[in-house]
Amino acid sequence: MTKRFKILIVDDVPKNIQVIANLLGDEEYDISYATNGQQALGQIDESRFDLVLLDIMMPGMDGYDVCRQIKNRQPENEIPIIFITAKTDEESLIEAFEAGGQDYITKPFNAAELIARVKTHLKLKAFEDSQQIVIDNALAELKVLNKEIIETQKEVIFTMGSIGETRSKETGLHVKRVAEYSRLLACMSGLNEVEADVIAMASPMHDIGKVGIPDAILNKKGRLTEDEFEVMKTHAVIGYDMLKHSDRPLMRTAAIIALEHHEKWDGTGYPEAASGNDIHIYGRITALADVFDALGSDRCYKKAWDDEKIFELLKNQSGKHFDPLLINVFFENIDQFLQVRFEYKDIF
Repeated sequence: MTKRFKILIVDDVPKNIQVIANLLGDEEYDISYATNGQQALGQIDESRFDLVLLDIMMPGMDGYDVCRQIKNRQPENEIPIIFITAKTDEESLIEAFEAGGQDYITKPFNAAELIARVKTHLKLKAFEDSQQIVIDNALAELKVLNKEIIETQKEVIFTMGSIGETRSKETGLHVKRVAEYSRLLACMSGLNEVEADVIAMASPMHDIGKVGIPDAILNKKGRLTEDEFEVMKTHAVIGYDMLKHSDRPLMRTAAIIALEHHEKWDGTGYPEAASGNDIHIYGRITALADVFDALGSDRCYKKAWDDEKIFELLKNQSGKHFDPLLINVFFENIDQFLQVRFEYKDIF
């Protein structure tokens, strides 16, 4: 079915509107009209037109202002505007195009020329609309593909993160809880939603370096010797070295987290003994998320602590192990962290 184009004729002289409408009537267009600028803008707001034929010299709002307001009101829908006017001077012509007009016809006009120009602009509008549909569909497909890529990245990262945890006899839910704790801390400490999502996606890689630690040390029951602990500490650098070569924001974030999540606010952590704000916020966030979850979980070398004991340690370590601001954020929103722990609790 052939589309019927909608044309709006704007002129303060009804006879001029009738002349143009009669000329175009045989072309099977849907014709609407307005006798002033306010009427024209009202119809533009209510209907979707394919072309506007616009007089310049009208009382109140002239054609230039009408044109500008149409362009401002519907920037996403570029309606072609043809000025039809008795003004023949060059200044008027220039102002018409500067206002956003696509064409300029002077009165008295040639009927065949008017019809030809209308057809040309409608063909161009139809082509632009069809191309916009193609572009919109392509963008929609790209959004779907991008979402699938992001979901795939998340699955790969969670899987890789779980590898390190599985080798140390921890559950895969540990990395999910750490991810959600990290997201909460990031948002609540002032980072934007996009950055919080990246941290949440990257945090499961915090212990990926454990793949390079011998099982005898990784799964030892009881306290590590001093030499064994030195070996264990290398997992931070091992993880960083695995991840640092990528230019992707997600992998760069994961590399920072792997390297710095064992640093401490007072400078007694590892591997670089960084302190305070010299520790990247990603490392500070993941450090708190990881320790909170580790203390509340069974490990090969310990049983889970009760909440009272965990909270006491976290408060005591504010300004020592942990960023005091993050500790404040944590306790101010403790119910949300406990809800995450409940949703992703270990099932044995």
